[in-house]
Amino acid sequence: MHVEVSERGGGLVVRLEGDWRIGDELPRFHRLVEERRDPGAVDALEFDASDLGEWDSSLAAFLLDAMRYCKAHAIEFRGEALPDDLASLLSLARAAPEQEVEPAGERRSIPAWLGEQGMAAAAAVLGFATFLGELALGLVRVMLGRERFRWSDFWLTVQSSGAGAVPIVTLVSFLTGFIIAFLGAVVLVEFGAEYYLSYLIGFGMLRQMGPVMTGVIMTGRTGAAFAAELGSMKIMEELDAYKTLGLSPVSYLVAPRVLGLVLMMPLLTIYSMFVGIIGGLFVAMTVVGLSPSQYFTGLLTPIGMVDALLGVFKGLVFGVIVAVSGCMQGVQAGTDAGAVGKAATSAVVLGITLIIVANAVIDVLANIFEI
Repeated sequence: MHVEVSERGGGLVVRLEGDWRIGDELPRFHRLVEERRDPGAVDALEFDASDLGEWDSSLAAFLLDAMRYCKAHAIEFRGEALPDDLASLLSLARAAPEQEVEPAGERRSIPAWLGEQGMAAAAAVLGFATFLGELALGLVRVMLGRERFRWSDFWLTVQSSGAGAVPIVTLVSFLTGFIIAFLGAVVLVEFGAEYYLSYLIGFGMLRQMGPVMTGVIMTGRTGAAFAAELGSMKIMEELDAYKTLGLSPVSYLVAPRVLGLVLMMPLLTIYSMFVGIIGGLFVAMTVVGLSPSQYFTGLLTPIGMVDALLGVFKGLVFGVIVAVSGCMQGVQAGTDAGAVGKAATSAVVLGITLIIVANAVIDVLANIFEI
């Protein structure tokens, strides 16, 4: 590539020669102009492309630099002599407005930051409420037979959230019961109260750790999967295609996933409670020296059905939270390359946060009503 600049009247003529290829060093337009004349003394800029060879986007980049320079110094840019293809490419490049980038060193005031955070929080709450309303209406329409229901997604969710989640629930629940029992044994043995170890394990697994750990596991496993699946469909514009066909994405795609997970969560919670109690039994037998009969007698005497039902109820509530959080983040995902990852991460964070909050609220209400 080669550029020659010559004077003509009150303007300059830029002669473009040779082949312009990406990878070659581009000439600096401002240096070419300022070497010939003071920018303030230039009225117009013309081009001569009679000796121009093959070119690619590197020439377009050079000319865009020239256009910006002319705009900054009030110089008339005359591109009539440029090839038609190149002129069209420049018009297309200028059609997209340049984005204004906030300076890196500029600081926003505290009131402005608080206002932005408040508006973002309000928008998030409004989006959550809107999604819940759409889901409730969709479930009602499905039960009334006014919307189509995708049974294949329902049974796939039941399988993946049921049998598919058993191994990880088994491992985590067993270790949770093991840890609770071991920590309890260290303290209770000091007071000669190791017999009450089974009560500690039963109360902890039935009312707290069983449902909470199951909810956390399913948030990271199934909730993130829901967000990734629906987020991918959002990027591929499949959700828009369903709307075009007259199908509601919430009723057709979200409802089966929510119902499938809500159905399986109480069952997984019961299984998690049982496995955690078995993990505590292992510690009670090896560390404390309790027999299985002593362990289960001490467990069943103070623990009642109400404790187990409270844990199952928590599992049901956590199932709703996990399913709604994952599906909402997927449906409301963006369309950029990182939208799927952001949706999955947001689903996990939101799900775990809501599980902790819901668990605290249920415990407070249970204490108020003496359950």
